[in-house]
Amino acid sequence: MSEYRYKMPDVGEGIVEAEIVEWHVKEGDTVSEDQHVLDVMTDKATVEIPCAVNGVVTKLVGEPGEVIAVGTQIMFIAVDGEVPAEEEAAPAQAPAEEAPKADAVPAPAPKAEPAPAPAPVAPTAPAVAARPEGSRALASPAVRKRALEADIDLSSVPGTGPAGRVTHADLDDFIAAGGRLVAKAGGSGSGRAPRTGVTEEKIIGLRRRISENMSHAQRTIPDIAYVEEIDVTALEELRKHLNATKSDDQAKLTFIPFLVMALTKALPETPQANSHFDGENMVLTKFDAIHAGVAAATPNGLMVPVIKHAEALDIWQIAGELKRLGAAAKAGKCTKDELSGSTITITSLGAIGGLVTTPILNAPEVSIIGVNKMQTLPRFDDNGQVVARKVMNLSSCFDHRIVDGYDAAMLIQRVKGYLENPATLFM
Repeated sequence: MSEYRYKMPDVGEGIVEAEIVEWHVKEGDTVSEDQHVLDVMTDKATVEIPCAVNGVVTKLVGEPGEVIAVGTQIMFIAVDGEVPAEEEAAPAQAPAEEAPKADAVPAPAPKAEPAPAPAPVAPTAPAVAARPEGSRALASPAVRKRALEADIDLSSVPGTGPAGRVTHADLDDFIAAGGRLVAKAGGSGSGRAPRTGVTEEKIIGLRRRISENMSHAQRTIPDIAYVEEIDVTALEELRKHLNATKSDDQAKLTFIPFLVMALTKALPETPQANSHFDGENMVLTKFDAIHAGVAAATPNGLMVPVIKHAEALDIWQIAGELKRLGAAAKAGKCTKDELSGSTITITSLGAIGGLVTTPILNAPEVSIIGVNKMQTLPRFDDNGQVVARKVMNLSSCFDHRIVDGYDAAMLIQRVKGYLENPATLFM
């Protein structure tokens, strides 16, 4: 038996380190070649790491949230026969006694979880932290019987006994505080139990990247916000007509494809708004191509898949790409290429509501456009008559080091002109 020392692999594109997101194996597991054993996070994408050999895992190094350098030994595997020539062999029977290299970070032991149904514990045992909210309360049969008779939900009672165990004294204090869920006739109290749970959650993976990027942008970029109301009455009529007459293979049109088309027409007149700015080296990179990032809420956090070369696509192609990328993002299957390279970002909370937003720039981009809710409101027409119109606010933010207020306003006014006169989008 030999020991295979698996190192953090090079995931390409000059990446020198990656954050551990999730292990899919544990010590003692049998693994096979090409088995998916680990997820790591690079700049934006989650990468699945496969195993390189067949064997038994004897040691894992690093826990979720740790950033590990490429080349660091992260997994030790006992294998039959000899390991590949480029790997270092060691006796498989003693991996636990061998200290990892200096660049390896040992994984701390997992925190102990409360047992599901322990035997009664003597009151002299030391108390521990309260159980997580929603977990099954620990209590003796006598305490459970009292709680049932008093209409008390034991999961709402803070336990001071060992392992968060609910004692008779805890129950007495809870009742004295008016915490019964069902008040007795003539009794006092609100009939609502106090909420006592506290949950700590380590921020790792994509959410950690979002936190770091947003903090950096807010600290370093002096931005300017500009909000304008758009009359989308004519646009909505056109959108509904096109959706009613589209073919089965065409994606349904939302507001976003029209906004993307408007930007492809307006941005060439304000080229600095379709650029990346390196503030440290004072270099501005302007793009002729328009790669529109569209923020999408996913179970794993905010992701920004990119519609590449939007200027070369028609309205149906933009809608198709938007649908495809959105589905891939929610399923966690977007590639790194599909999540990178945007030159301007669109973020939309309009389906939820909200009149105005102040989106944070997706650095190194210098422009972001926020879509707010559409609503029908009274407005004066050219004859001074009050009419019902469909209106929507666009909230935009720009890097004020690059985009002056005048240029920001003119860009949004050009977008407004295209959206309020949608026929011009196709001319």
